[in-house]
Order: sequence, then structure tokens, then C-alpha cells
Amino acid sequence: MKWDELDTNWCPVARAMSVVGDRWTLLILRDCFLGISRFEDFQKSLGVTRHVLSERLKRLVEAGVIEKHAYSVKPPRFEYKLTPKGKDLGPALAALKDWGKMYMPVRRQVQSEN
Repeated sequence: MKWDELDTNWCPVARAMSVVGDRWTLLILRDCFLGISRFEDFQKSLGVTRHVLSERLKRLVEAGVIEKHAYSVKPPRFEYKLTPKGKDLGPALAALKDWGKMYMPVRRQVQSEN
């Protein structure tokens, strides 16, 4: 199955993955839930390239998960806010967070004593 065919797959998990199925998209959504809404702030939080961030935000807007609102005309600047459809992803992100806390704990590096 090709990635661009997931949105028409019989499986609802596959269809959902066609919208949120990569790490940057999920992390952008996490940041939206944390109150981040501006391009520069997403980029600072994630360390993602401008090109990748722009593409993921565009896809989320096209899917109706977030909305784009202008907050400056010169230069043009936009905020990205969750739509009701996007807010409904909250429980799924919370489940991923809980799973990560349980099964993927932070491993602190032990400093060797010299």
C-alpha cells in the first residue's frame, strides 16, 4: 500500500495515519495542545526545517485539523489553531504520551567518574 493511498483505505487507523502519520505532524499537534501557534515558535520547539514545517502545517490546514489566521499583514504572519476536529485528537495524543511514559522512560546518561 502506498502512503498517498491511505486516505481511501478501508481501515480507519490507516485513514487517520494519512493525516497524522509522521513524527513532525504529531509533534506539531502536541505543540498546538501546549499553546504554541506561531511558525517561528513551532520551529524553535521542534528544530524542524522551515520547508518540512511549512509542508506539515499546510497538510494539517487542508485536512481541517488546524486553521490558519493572519496576525500580521506586513510582513505576512500566521497563527495556527486547532479546529474541533484537531481538538478531538487530544485523547489519542494523551494515550501516546502515557504509553511513552510507561514504556519509553527517559534514560539519563551516567557520567563516568575519572
